[in-house]
Amino acid sequence: MSAGDKLRIGVLGSGGGTSLDAVFRAIHDRMLPAEIGVVVSDVRDAGILRIGRAHHVQTKYVYPGESEGALEPSSEHNIVNALQHRHAELVLLMGFGRAPGSDLLGAYPGRLLGIHPSLLPRHPGPRAWEEALAAGETATGCTVYRIGADGGCAEIVAQAEADILPGDTPDVLRERIRQAENLLWPEVVEFFARERPFAG
Repeated sequence: MSAGDKLRIGVLGSGGGTSLDAVFRAIHDRMLPAEIGVVVSDVRDAGILRIGRAHHVQTKYVYPGESEGALEPSSEHNIVNALQHRHAELVLLMGFGRAPGSDLLGAYPGRLLGIHPSLLPRHPGPRAWEEALAAGETATGCTVYRIGADGGCAEIVAQAEADILPGDTPDVLRERIRQAENLLWPEVVEFFARERPFAG
C-alpha cells in the first residue's frame, strides 16, 4: 500500500496521549490504511507529544495564547499550517484543551472529530462523569462526534459505554471512561480509513 492510499490524520491533544498510542497500535496491528502525519499540542511537555515522537511522527508545540479555553488567531493559524503541511485529511481532537476557532473550522469542515466523556446528548457539560454519578446512573461512556461550524456536536459518530459501579469516585469513573475512549478511537479511525465518509 502506497502512502497515497492512506488516510492522512492530524492529531491535536493536551494530555497524556494514551488514546493516540492505542490508535498507533491499531494502525499497525490491523494494517489500517491510515497514517498519523503530525501531532500538535498546546502544552509544551504533553505526553501526547512524547508518544508521537516515540512513533517517529512529526510533533509540534504551539503557544496557545493567554485566553483560557481558546486559541489566539496566530496560534490557530500555525496549527492549520502544520496540519496542511502534512496533508492531513482528518483531524482528531484527543483531549485538546482549546475550542477550535474559525481557521480550523474553515480549513476542515466536517473533518474535525472531538470526544466527550458521556453518552451524548446526556451530560454535555465539562464535568460529565460527575453529573452521571450525581444522577445515580448505572452507565455512562464516551462519544466521538463530528465538530460543526459552531464548534459543537454536529453529528454523533460513535459511542462506547462504561459501567458506573457501586463505590465509584469521580476519579475512578473518569479513568474507566478513559479506557473506553482508548477502545473507541481506534474503531473510529478504522471506519474513516476504510470508508472515507467525508460528506459534510
